[in-house]
Amino acid sequence: MRASAVFVVAALSAVLMASGCEKKDPVDKAVDSTKDALNMRDHEKLKDAGEDAKDAVDNAAEGVKDAAKGE
Repeated sequence: MRASAVFVVAALSAVLMASGCEKKDPVDKAVDSTKDALNMRDHEKLKDAGEDAKDAVDNAAEGVKDAAKGE
């Protein structure tokens, strides 16, 4: 059961990382960061939900790693 949970977390993490591989120049990054800070991005609520989901997956992955180590 643990192996399948680790696999699921690893697969979800890989999908999230692959979807974020878009290359942006520093100016675009600065504009996006500013819009994010000011909550002015297109589809802000959807993007915030995606960021929250990524954080949840990261936390779950960390928990699985800790459980596998026996901590």
